[in-house]
Amino acid sequence: MLKAICLALAAALGSSASLAAPQVATDKPLVQVGFYEFPPYSYSDEQGRPRGAILELTARLLEHAGYQAQIRSYPSARLYSALQDGSVQLWPGAPGKAELAGHTLESATRLGEIVLNLYFRRDTLMPRLPEDLQGRGLIMITGYTYWQPVNQWLNDPHLAIEQHRTSSHTSALQMLQRRRADYLLDYQTPVEQARQQLGLRELPFIQLQRIPLHLIVSRHAPGAEALRDALDRAYQELLAAGVDLHLP
Repeated sequence: MLKAICLALAAALGSSASLAAPQVATDKPLVQVGFYEFPPYSYSDEQGRPRGAILELTARLLEHAGYQAQIRSYPSARLYSALQDGSVQLWPGAPGKAELAGHTLESATRLGEIVLNLYFRRDTLMPRLPEDLQGRGLIMITGYTYWQPVNQWLNDPHLAIEQHRTSSHTSALQMLQRRRADYLLDYQTPVEQARQQLGLRELPFIQLQRIPLHLIVSRHAPGAEALRDALDRAYQELLAAGVDLHLP
């Protein structure tokens, strides 16, 4: 038990630095970890280095399980393609993506959750969904994909939703404030971070979905089941050792 606690504390202290540290020769198996830009959970800093709470947690779990991580950012479509062929072995993200059906394994461990909301201005009446979206403008973040029934709304020709894409959560909020569209479809934590950066008041919203976060392992990578099981064990061991594994 004492050894487990020492290992847990060492992993906790070294996790943030290990994200950006160069890989060194080691006998630990190297795991290719992919992510897409989803601040504050996973993002690239100004020097292009991987940062974010879920990447730090993933690196910590891999270290404790006896692996080393090589972490790289991808556009979402390329990330899914790399998981489909096994060139990316691990993605800390959301299960249930249609593109990954049959290509991935999911950890039993639930790392946390993300919340998808529909935001609107204070001078806009709360919409009835989905009928009040008909012919209206909807802001979304470039590269993000969604789940049913949201995809059904977006693809429904009868609703004819006018879709506006932007690259950041701050610009999405600014577009909404400037009346470039009527609604914003986005995730709660990054919106809150962007709202505070811009100094904006809280916006009304309708909660659409609560989506769990798991470790998604490519079935096409060598030792996929062993990797998934080792990460599940690592999470439980660190938790038992008193390490705070909570995601913001």
